[in-house]
Amino acid sequence: MTYEGYFIDLDGTIYQGKNSFPSGKRFIERLRQNDKQFMFVTNNATRTPEQVQRTLADEHDIHVDMTQIYTSAMATADYVSRLAEVKKVLVIGEIGLHQALAAKGLTIVTRGNADAVVVGLNRELKYDDLMYATLAIQNGAKFIATNIDTNLPNEKGMIPGAGTVVAAVQTATQQQPIIIGKPYTPIMEGALQRAQLDVKQVIMVGDNYKTDIQAGINLKMDTLLVYSGISTKSQIKAEQIKPTHEVDSLDDWVIE
Repeated sequence: MTYEGYFIDLDGTIYQGKNSFPSGKRFIERLRQNDKQFMFVTNNATRTPEQVQRTLADEHDIHVDMTQIYTSAMATADYVSRLAEVKKVLVIGEIGLHQALAAKGLTIVTRGNADAVVVGLNRELKYDDLMYATLAIQNGAKFIATNIDTNLPNEKGMIPGAGTVVAAVQTATQQQPIIIGKPYTPIMEGALQRAQLDVKQVIMVGDNYKTDIQAGINLKMDTLLVYSGISTKSQIKAEQIKPTHEVDSLDDWVIE
């Protein structure tokens, strides 16, 4: 089937931490040769788009422009900025999330009253971060999560993801967050809006059934699972709804 656009995961799909996948670079080159539109849609909210761009270029020799990068931090900022009642946001996260929210004109705080609490991965997390987020939510702030990934593929292995931080706040507040990242639809809808494409024109490419592929399924978008990261063939056999397509390597995918 022919697709005009490709939404592509990064960690575990194009690379794993600092380890490059040569098939990933070749895949992007083939998309360009075939004049396909593509966008990296990643749940990683820790980095700014500029940092993602530099990482792709410096560590993996993949060169893209800023319009081809959409992170869960950007999707979260897009979502929160549309909430008329939210002006002040308490944030647990790193520079990518802080910068995305600030770019939308939102006031960022780390303690005290807030209209919303936004939680993402913070690798320098302290108890006070959890305490102030908990208190703000108990006082009526909306609880929003960038994503709930349990793990993040890394050259060291599967390290703890944003879901571990979100779970701590959930435990303390006994409240469920609004979730922006894959497999939930806000990030996918935001990417479609930026790409100016219809869901039927796009295929979602990723290594994780629970996030990448489920995101496509939830939006009724075709999906391509590559067995280079988290999901395994034995796991997929147990799933009732299969990916539209499956490949061992991105080199195996024929671009039409």
